[in-house]
Amino acid sequence: MVAPGRIPRVLIYRADISGATVYLVLELAILGLLTEQPLHGYELKKRLGETLGSLWGISYGSLYPALRRLEHDGAIESVEPEAVTGPMPSTGSLSGDLAAARNRRPAKATRRTRKAYRITPRGEARLSELLLDDDASGDDERAFAVKLAFCGHLDPAARLEVLERRRAALTDRLQRARRSTPGRGDRYSRSLFEHRTESTERDLEWVEALIAAEGRDDAPAEVAPVSPREIVNEQGASTP
Repeated sequence: MVAPGRIPRVLIYRADISGATVYLVLELAILGLLTEQPLHGYELKKRLGETLGSLWGISYGSLYPALRRLEHDGAIESVEPEAVTGPMPSTGSLSGDLAAARNRRPAKATRRTRKAYRITPRGEARLSELLLDDDASGDDERAFAVKLAFCGHLDPAARLEVLERRRAALTDRLQRARRSTPGRGDRYSRSLFEHRTESTERDLEWVEALIAAEGRDDAPAEVAPVSPREIVNEQGASTP
C-alpha cells in the first residue's frame, strides 16, 4: 500500500491492474534484482523486461523516476565508476607531460561509465516489507508472480505466510465463481467462465503443493526459481 501522502508519479495504466499496484510491483522487482548484484539502468531495464514481461511496458520513463525515488528514500545507492589510474610515462618534454596529464582527466560519463545502483540495508528491509504486504493486490496474478519470484529472500515462515494468503484469495475467488452462473451468454462466454473457474482450481492446487513442500522436512531452503512471465502467460486468462 502506498504510504500516506506519497502519491506514485509513474503509473503504467492497464485495465486489469491499478496504477498503485504497478508502482509497488516495479519497486519490488527493482529491489529484488538489486539483491543479486549492482546493475546499471540499462541492465536493470533489460532484467525487468525478462522478469515482468513485455506486457508491463517498463520504459526508461518509468524506471529512472522509480530509481530516483528509491535512492532518495535510502533504499538504494548509486555507485560511481572508479577511474582507473596508473603511472604516467614521461614523454621526455615538459609540454608533452602537461598534454598527457590533461588527457588523463576523468572522462565524462558515457554508456560505458554510467553509474550502477545497489541495494542498501534499508532497501533489503523494504523488499521484505513489500513481499509481506497484505494489500489489494493479493488476488492479482502479476503481483503474486513477482512476489513469488523473489520469495526466496524470505525466511520459511514468511514464505508460508505469502503462500497461505494466496491460497485464501484463490479459495475466495473459487467460492464466488461456484456461487455464480455463466448467465445467458453464448457458448463462448460460458466456455470462458468455465475456463476461468478451472484455471482457479488448478492455481489453488499448485499453491497447495507449494505450501505442502514448505512444510516438508526435506524441503529446500528456498522456493524453486520461477519466472513471473511464465506464470502470467499460463494464468493470464484466469483472472475474473
